Amino acid sequence: MQPVLEILIPDGFDLWRVAEFNRFDFLPLSGELSPAEVGAAVASIASWNDADSDGGRPPRPADPPASFLHGLLTLEDLFVAGGLQVTDPSTGVTFQPGCCDGLEDWRDWHRFADGGSLLGFGHDPVSPVAERFGCTVRLTVNGEQSDSPVIELSVTELRTLLDAAERHLADFLALAADWILQRLPGHCAPVTAALARALDLPAPASSPVSSPARVTVRSARGAPGR
Repeated sequence: MQPVLEILIPDGFDLWRVAEFNRFDFLPLSGELSPAEVGAAVASIASWNDADSDGGRPPRPADPPASFLHGLLTLEDLFVAGGLQVTDPSTGVTFQPGCCDGLEDWRDWHRFADGGSLLGFGHDPVSPVAERFGCTVRLTVNGEQSDSPVIELSVTELRTLLDAAERHLADFLALAADWILQRLPGHCAPVTAALARALDLPAPASSPVSSPARVTVRSARGAPGR
């Protein structure tokens, strides 16, 4: 199980160095990313939340970096396209996030493991679905197909995978905090806090953000599609 971010970098982006990816590729998040990959991740998260101000938020600033980061820093509910990707090494089957999935909702998996019966992550034509049958979890790659590949594992195995995925996310956040300190020193504290809130994690202990920030969790079905 790996937390993955769906890449969305504007054409001609030049505010900082970013690794090259195809739009909507999945980038696995961990503490092992290169600086350019971290730059691509931060740019994508900001881009997914790049919304014009409404009456309840301050106007978009003129400064280019501040303008690009405006939605990330001012929106109440942040969206991080992607989710948790699961691969069965014995079969090669990969369960990927759907169009209605987001990393801001990754803790829904814990509630599912604690007693939920179903998690849906998309809609036609591809609908990844997680279902629980007693102590067994079935991950269906595409619920729209009767012969869809599936991954089956125990609830105990799922909990172990979720613990590892959380460590990957926390390691990424710590790495991103260091990157932000070096590349965006004028926006360090608010951007780090926003990333922590978007990923539903406490801010790293070494970051300039002293208190944990949490995001209001929404249903995976409620996340905006692309």
